[in-house]
Amino acid sequence: MSTTSTPARTAPRAAAAGRGPGRRGAGVTNVVLLATATVLVLIPFLWVVSLAFTPTEDAFGAPQLIPEDPTLGNFGTAWDANLGQALWNTSVVTVVAVLTNVVFATAAGYAFAMLPFRGSTALFYGLVSTAAIPVSVTLIPLFLMAKQFPLAGGNDLLGHGGSGLLDSLGGVVLPYVIGPMNIFLARQYFSAANSDLAEAARIDGAGEVRIFTRIYLPLAKPLLAVVSIFAFTGVWDDFLWPLVVTSSAETQTVQLALARFLTSGNVQYGPLMAGAVLITLPVLAVFLFNQRAFVSGLTDGSVKG
Repeated sequence: MSTTSTPARTAPRAAAAGRGPGRRGAGVTNVVLLATATVLVLIPFLWVVSLAFTPTEDAFGAPQLIPEDPTLGNFGTAWDANLGQALWNTSVVTVVAVLTNVVFATAAGYAFAMLPFRGSTALFYGLVSTAAIPVSVTLIPLFLMAKQFPLAGGNDLLGHGGSGLLDSLGGVVLPYVIGPMNIFLARQYFSAANSDLAEAARIDGAGEVRIFTRIYLPLAKPLLAVVSIFAFTGVWDDFLWPLVVTSSAETQTVQLALARFLTSGNVQYGPLMAGAVLITLPVLAVFLFNQRAFVSGLTDGSVKG
C-alpha cells in the first residue's frame, strides 16, 4: 500500500514545486511589463481626451491631464464643422463594406476550402498575393475604374460620357467590397472545420448553398467577427483613397473632416481632439463588443494552414 501511494503523493508536490518562487517572479515581471506597455499606449489617448475638454485658449498653457475648466464646446464646434455629415458618410460606406465582406469573402473562403477545383490553389495564392501590392500603385487604376464605371454618374454602358462613381459614396466603397485578406482568413478557418458535416448533408440531399448557410456559417461566428472588424477598421481609418475619389464636403469621410481642421490656417486643437475622440469611440465599441470572438477567430484560423 505504501509503495503504490508514494507516487500519487509526490506528484502534487512536484507540481507545486513547478509553481515555486521563480515562476511567481516571472508572473510578476510579466504583469509589470504589460502594465507599463498599457500605460504607454493609453497616455497619448488620455491626452487627446484631455485636450478635447480643454478650452481652446488654454490648449497651449501648462500641461494638465485634468482640465481646470472643462468644456463641451469643442464637441459642438467639431460637429458643426461637417463632422456629423462625415460620420454619416463613413457609417454608410462601412456598413456596406462589412456586409459585402461577410457575405462574399466568407463564401469565397468556404469555396476555396471545401469545394476545391482545378487551379483553385494557384488562384487562391494569386488572389492573396494582391494584398502585398502597395496602395499607391493601385490608386490610378482604381480611380479610372471609378470614373469609367458603367451606367453611373452619367456614363453609358461602356463607361463614357460622365464622371462615374467619382465624388460619391459608391466610389469610396469600391476598393473595400471584398478584401483579399478576409478571403484568406475565411479559407484558413473553413480548412480547419469538420468536413464530415458537409458529407453527411450531401448524402441527405442538401445543396452547397444550404450546407454553407445552415451548417458552417452558424459555426463561424468568430470568423464573422474578425472579418467585420477588419472591414470596419479598413474603411473607418482610411484617408488616402477618400481623398483621391471625393471632392465635395457632402461625400467626405471622417478622416478628411478631421484633416480640414489642420488645413484651415488656424488650427483649433480643442475641436480637433474632440473630433478625434468622437470618431474613435465607434472603433473602440466595435472591438470591445467583439473582442472575445475576434481573439477566438484569429486563433482558430491559425490552426491549419
